[in-house]
Amino acid sequence: MSGINKVVLAYSGGLDTSVIAKWLMETYQCEVVTFTADLGQGEELEPARAKARAMGIKEIYIEDLREEFVRDFVNPMFRANALYEGEYLLGTSIARPLIAKRLVEIANETGADAISHGATGKGNDQVRFELGAYALKPGIRVIAPWREWDLNSRDKLLAYCEQHDIQVEKKRGTKSPYSMDANLLHISYEGDILENPGAEPEEDMWLWSVSPEAAPDKPTYIELTYEKGDIVAIDGEKMSPATVLAHLNKVGGANGIGRADIVENRYVGMKSRGCYETPGGTIMLKGHRAIESVTLDRELAHLKDELMPRYASLVYNGYWFSPERKALQALIDYSQVYVNGTVRLKLYKGGVAVVGRESADSLFDASIATFEDDAGAYDQADAGGFIKLNALRLRIAANKGRKV
Repeated sequence: MSGINKVVLAYSGGLDTSVIAKWLMETYQCEVVTFTADLGQGEELEPARAKARAMGIKEIYIEDLREEFVRDFVNPMFRANALYEGEYLLGTSIARPLIAKRLVEIANETGADAISHGATGKGNDQVRFELGAYALKPGIRVIAPWREWDLNSRDKLLAYCEQHDIQVEKKRGTKSPYSMDANLLHISYEGDILENPGAEPEEDMWLWSVSPEAAPDKPTYIELTYEKGDIVAIDGEKMSPATVLAHLNKVGGANGIGRADIVENRYVGMKSRGCYETPGGTIMLKGHRAIESVTLDRELAHLKDELMPRYASLVYNGYWFSPERKALQALIDYSQVYVNGTVRLKLYKGGVAVVGRESADSLFDASIATFEDDAGAYDQADAGGFIKLNALRLRIAANKGRKV
């Protein structure tokens, strides 16, 4: 690319993005702006500022986006009950559009010509970052160093750091062998022994949850309060969106909830094995389906279930800002108007059980559903005609001699 004077880099302060910052300056002879997002990954972010300054970077953005992340991205996704391929709660996927959005906004604020990220050419994240950026600013230029350079090993990256006097943090203890990504919704693990789908993950890999076997022998009960499909209080205490998720992560992890070991189909074409801890999200999904079970009309609930896999794929593949996702979201949000009330859950040794649901907007009518005398609320004789009408096509086919 020519004419690149300033680039906004999604910057963690780690080895890869520190090398990228310097590489961008050298390769494109440009100014670099760093952007570091606090999405609840639980790491101290200020060291990233010091490292950026040490490389001569003048414009440094470090932003706390936890509330926006949960309010505008996680909660809308959970209103859809989204699961990719039946198991993955989309913890990494849903963070990428927010990062892409801020990269573009900072590029506009600083007059940058391009944005850059540290995603590799084999992963989904490059797609998610770039689809989001192009949707928001069609003319933005994107620099993906992993698709351009030859620094394709840790040894080469470290050698580059030594050559260019880039500080490499020496962490105490043994470095994790896994490639990890964390935010308020989840933590993911890839690489090392996980590249063998037949190998069981080591117990000390998991960071957010105790094993179900080691979880307390006494169950934990919690009550979630919903307004229009979102949790607004836990055990009667009002909480902000990010506080809700942080609290559920803590109580869920303490009860061994939220572990998943998945082989998924990446958008770029390959199968990938990853492990995920999503304690709060696992509780949120169970609770949301429970409150919907008493407040949603049957056909609306079934329509949502039919659309959910498509919605989940759109999030996974990076189409958060697409017209089809927005259209689905409008339908989903409309469906949540009466999704209000409380759900009681029992957390026990890795499991989440629904033990109660109450709502002023409930469609459950005990006078009709009862097995006792319903005092004429439901005429059981009506069921005969209903069955015969629904059986009509089956009876016609059978009379014509068609075999089932």
